[in-house]
Amino acid sequence: MPDTVTLLIEPLPADAPESAIEGTFREVDAAEPALRVGELSTQRGDGIFETIGVVDGHAQEVGPHLERLRNSARICELPEPNLAQWRAAIDLAVADLPGEGEFALKIVLSRGIEQGPTPTAWLHAVAAKDSTAARERGIRVVTLDRGYARDAAERAPWLLLGAKTLSYATNMAALREAARRGADDAIFISSDGFVMEGPTSSVILRIGGAYVTPATTGAILAGTTQQSLFEHLRAIGREVVERDVALDELRRADAAWLVSSVRLAAGVVALDGEPFPFDADETRAFNEYLLSPRD
Repeated sequence: MPDTVTLLIEPLPADAPESAIEGTFREVDAAEPALRVGELSTQRGDGIFETIGVVDGHAQEVGPHLERLRNSARICELPEPNLAQWRAAIDLAVADLPGEGEFALKIVLSRGIEQGPTPTAWLHAVAAKDSTAARERGIRVVTLDRGYARDAAERAPWLLLGAKTLSYATNMAALREAARRGADDAIFISSDGFVMEGPTSSVILRIGGAYVTPATTGAILAGTTQQSLFEHLRAIGREVVERDVALDELRRADAAWLVSSVRLAAGVVALDGEPFPFDADETRAFNEYLLSPRD
């Protein structure tokens, strides 16, 4: 079976019946040209996406990812996606992938072609990068100034802070800066001194027996992996809290993790060049849960 699947998708209106889905997908060779030069996703980053982890033939958290895609479309004033169509595309791609191993499946909805068809959409699935070292040995993290306050989304909604857009140049620049500082990843801090998120991840802290994540105020992307892990922790009797977290609380936390859909849970072992407490057993338990089938 191929370890790469690429589908071009003809987006249906949100209210189109499921009977209209057939014939709206076209499988293409990822090595062959597929996008037009007028595509606004590549010219301006004008589009939204989700990356879904696929583990041993099971696409993880599809429902929450599709709901977040719909919310991103609303924020960006894109046509509402037909979630049944997207789910069918995901099912088709997963069926074509090997039944063992980990894969990253990305779905993209673009505003379309400049002065042409709109919107455009596609799906691309590839073998996931090996995250064993990050999961088992942890990651070194630096804090970086995000450049705006935690209430920026309320004051400036045109920044699209609550949407998962294709405009990821800043996020990638943050990871390069982290590497220049001898770290593996970064945590953004608001200009008024509060913990936000990683460039491609959510932040979870353990503080005094409670598991804490920064409040999703609109300036922070709601994390599907964080939400799933909190549901699991709540189910086994642990205390979970979503609230504002000051930078000093991060520095004094008993443990910290960056969590995301493909890398899963990576414990912090160093923060801004200083050793940080790493709970290997709990990190292992987190990843055992996150690798199990989750809908």
